[in-house]
Amino acid sequence: MSDEFGRREGEEAIVLPETFDAGLHFIGRIRTPWSRRSECPKNGTQTNAICTLEVDPLYVPALQNVDGASHLIVLYWMHRSVRDLVRQQPRHAEGSRGTFSLRSPARPNPIAVSVVERLGIDGAEVSVRGLDCLDGTPLLDIKPYYVSTDCRPGGWVDRAGTSVTSPR
Repeated sequence: MSDEFGRREGEEAIVLPETFDAGLHFIGRIRTPWSRRSECPKNGTQTNAICTLEVDPLYVPALQNVDGASHLIVLYWMHRSVRDLVRQQPRHAEGSRGTFSLRSPARPNPIAVSVVERLGIDGAEVSVRGLDCLDGTPLLDIKPYYVSTDCRPGGWVDRAGTSVTSPR
């Protein structure tokens, strides 16, 4: 682990189990303009960069009809993230936060999700806008985004019970 993924004061780590509960297959890699964590946007809404989902040849037939979706849900594996943090110290917040209350890549299973705009498909490559990961990130899955089922009102609720767009 490099220093850029090091621990901050106030963070709490655990000893991880020795074995895994499940397996998975990466279906490709993601190509982005970012090679270092410090270059990545905090989330996909903070960039207009065009990125590419490079789907492995075995899975290219699964792209059939994907061009019918204007937006996609992309699941990816944050392979360079630490996995043992249960409490983190975000740069933007006072005090630590539980890992499950954050969208940080540091988590027991570093699975990330983004809703992206599909720009085009050329063979095994899907051009998208709205990602926030490092170049070469393993791709787990691609799903169509449906406003009718995926968009939910509400979000984060503050201590007074008022709905807010993001935690403070």
